[in-house]
Amino acid sequence: MGHVPDLTGTIGVVIADDHEMVRAGLTRLFDTIHRAIVIGVAADGLEAIALCRKHRPGLLTLDVGMPLANGAEVFAECRRWSPETRVAVFTGFTSVVMLADWIASGVDGLFLKTCGEEELRRGLEIILSGQKYVATDVMALLEDAPPPPDLTPREREVLALIAAGLTSSQIGGKLAISPKTVEKHRATLFEKFGATSVAALLTAAFRTGLLDHFRQT
Repeated sequence: MGHVPDLTGTIGVVIADDHEMVRAGLTRLFDTIHRAIVIGVAADGLEAIALCRKHRPGLLTLDVGMPLANGAEVFAECRRWSPETRVAVFTGFTSVVMLADWIASGVDGLFLKTCGEEELRRGLEIILSGQKYVATDVMALLEDAPPPPDLTPREREVLALIAAGLTSSQIGGKLAISPKTVEKHRATLFEKFGATSVAALLTAAFRTGLLDHFRQT
């Protein structure tokens, strides 16, 4: 009769990343972390959601920009199907707004993909122990960046559609509001960013990271 490994006290881990080298590197890293055992790897967002539903892992490492379902969608579905799963987010994007949004969303860990292996291992061990961890380079970005303007959800929608090249009339049709209301939102956006042209508005918005989702597509 073959030896059956004792999995008592282990924590199942699902790795979700569309880069094979990252998946392999994280798998090797978890091999060195006490009690952690990789029970699934996903190369796209839909696969990640399916693995979370099937295994209800103790930890999900989640890449922000994946095909088929992005990081935010995977996170929401993971919380829905497996609320006890701890989620550590990995991103190559340094948008202060996006990083702050991830922290506010309640993830258990947040790392840039440039994070060193030693800190990454320490952070993952802390997360596996039930605590939260935000990498030092993420904290440095958040502390150094000027705060972006405080926009309402509707203003964010209008800004994104302006960036996509839509006219006020087209934006109104898409959001089911009048072009006059769109113009009011545009005027407020110009005021909040201190911009006098659409080009200046979009430049300022990109600088603060409010349009970084355009870079993820």
